[in-house]
Amino acid sequence: MTATMSKSPGAGMYPPVAKLNLAADPRKMRRIIAEDPEWSLTVVPLLSNLCLQHIVRNFEEKPILEELLPRHKDYVLERLSPSLPLQVTANLISDDGYWKRCCKQRWGLCDVSSYGHSWKRMFFERHLENIIELYIPDATDPKTVLGMVPLCRNYVKRLDISQLMPPIKEPQKSEDDDNSDSASDMGMDGPSMDHFDFGILLDKLSHLEEFHVVYRVKGCGMNFEWNLFEFTFRDCESLAKALKSCKTLRVLRIHQSKVDDEKCRQLVNNLLDHPSLRELNLSHNLIGDRGARAIGKLLNRSKLERLTVYDNNIRGLGAQAIAYALAKNSSLLSLNLRLNRLGDEGGQAIAQALLKNRTLKWLHLGGNEMTEPTATVLSQVLVQNNTLRSINLSCNRLGMDGGKVLEEGMCHNSSMVECDIRLTEVGQESDYCISQVVRNNRNQAHRKHNTDENLA
Repeated sequence: MTATMSKSPGAGMYPPVAKLNLAADPRKMRRIIAEDPEWSLTVVPLLSNLCLQHIVRNFEEKPILEELLPRHKDYVLERLSPSLPLQVTANLISDDGYWKRCCKQRWGLCDVSSYGHSWKRMFFERHLENIIELYIPDATDPKTVLGMVPLCRNYVKRLDISQLMPPIKEPQKSEDDDNSDSASDMGMDGPSMDHFDFGILLDKLSHLEEFHVVYRVKGCGMNFEWNLFEFTFRDCESLAKALKSCKTLRVLRIHQSKVDDEKCRQLVNNLLDHPSLRELNLSHNLIGDRGARAIGKLLNRSKLERLTVYDNNIRGLGAQAIAYALAKNSSLLSLNLRLNRLGDEGGQAIAQALLKNRTLKWLHLGGNEMTEPTATVLSQVLVQNNTLRSINLSCNRLGMDGGKVLEEGMCHNSSMVECDIRLTEVGQESDYCISQVVRNNRNQAHRKHNTDENLA
């Protein structure tokens, strides 16, 4: 390779320029080497990011969160695995975004609106429910439940238990088959408990307000046995004591569990004078008149606001006991007795109580074999009672005459905004007149509500 020097005006001002001789030997020409394919323009990570990544990787062994700056804390929370042990995360992480990822990973579609829009509450309530629903007496270690208490007691406000597993059935001799049920109830040979014992848990959940439970097994399929749906007296006794110890409980629902009169009385005896209970639901059970008398006693010794006992076996005498308590009660706002067997004896008793009661707003007596005599007393209620807002009399044979007396009473009423008389065999004219009065009352109530809002 040779070069020639050239001069130009002002050559003294610039360094000499070398020109390549392209005709030179190609083997001696300068070659361009391809760049390294692994070389990157990525900026070297910040030391702070490297430290945060280290915290994320080692969070289970050494959790560091509260000591971080807010932006660094957000960085760590976004990258933490939702599979970390609850012993590490439960009382340390309050960020709802992290618990949302935990819920989504475990259950997929989730509706957080029924959990006070708190993902953390949703996670721990559903997690604890799952542990209880899969608990098998004398087979599952109680520590699996008790170990969760320190982690979840500050976040669980409601438990909705949709199934309870019975003990594992031991092989029995044929001569013992006839005595198996009695042995279970009397606490003789057999498992220590027939289902999960809530006595070890409820008093430890210091924020529990709602408790729903069904004594059954879901999806048993071909393994169906009646004992899978048995709420024994021993279960009832332990549950009643547990409910009594839970002083924060406001809503109790025990449905589809074959609660009969004896079990109802046992439950009620432990709920008398409960400091916070406001709603009781014992629907789809086997409660008769003796159980209804116990419920009437509870009305006088509690602050219940909602009582729901539909689809039971309550007849006239039981309704009379509830009516006697209702006449003196000053806290109950809603009473649902539909799908019982009150008849006119019970229907008239409830109606007579409403002539004295001044707090009840919602009453459901649908499907109770009531006829015209009950409608006659209810007509008096419509005239004298200005508190009742809604009444449901559907699926009762009130008849044409019953419809006329209700129509007459409704013409003097200005507070009723709902009146369901479907399938009651009242005449079309009575049905129309009653619906018109209800519509006018509803419009008047709506206008009054708007006026009050404007004044406020």
